Amino acid sequence: MRVPSLTPAVAGVALLAPAALHAPAVLPAPAADGPPRQRPVAHSEGAVAAADLLDRLGTCHRISRGRYRTDAGRPATVPVCGTRDAVYWKADLDVDCDGRSTARCNRHTDPQFSTMTAYEQSDGRHLDAARLPYIVVPAPSRIWNPRKYGVRGGSVAAVLYRGRVRYAVVGDIGPRDVIGEASYATARGLGIRADPSGGGAPAGVTYIVFRNSRVHPIENHAAAVSAGTRLARLFLAHR
Repeated sequence: MRVPSLTPAVAGVALLAPAALHAPAVLPAPAADGPPRQRPVAHSEGAVAAADLLDRLGTCHRISRGRYRTDAGRPATVPVCGTRDAVYWKADLDVDCDGRSTARCNRHTDPQFSTMTAYEQSDGRHLDAARLPYIVVPAPSRIWNPRKYGVRGGSVAAVLYRGRVRYAVVGDIGPRDVIGEASYATARGLGIRADPSGGGAPAGVTYIVFRNSRVHPIENHAAAVSAGTRLARLFLAHR
């Protein structure tokens, strides 16, 4: 069961100010809305293997005070773990379709659809979940405060599933006690059924967010892949 993500006004929080990392390339804003290709594109991005990243994580050093639910009403079983360079968690993947209304993400395809995301593109529009790979982080709470660990809108994430790597940005804020959600485009890129009503993955998804990283503009996916690949290599080197 997916729980609606929270906009900043609902969450009542603001994440950290921009840090030192800025992506080297800037691409134009996405093209006008149109139906994305229907056939899933499931592949790894960048040159770092998912197996190597999973091996680097090792044993969880828990940084959250408590654990998160994967869905509303379920037991709280998911801790947030941390290293010097990253924070990570292993959970399910609920499909977030919030943001701009498109052929794939709208009030008809998603009963819980919201036209808003916690962060906006450089042109002031809300994010396009059908085209932009992004993940959702919980609102700061007594369980865990993302901003204390350098996690903010635009932070770079590597999402791993069944041997695949998909780079994404932190693009939305969710409930304080639920974790494990990513955009339609993220799910689709990992070969996961990208249906906000009945798709997603029940388990087996690893989310790695590189601390104090940031892609600007947030909608520049090519920059997220470039920065994510570089950060993943540094992450493997810092053992």
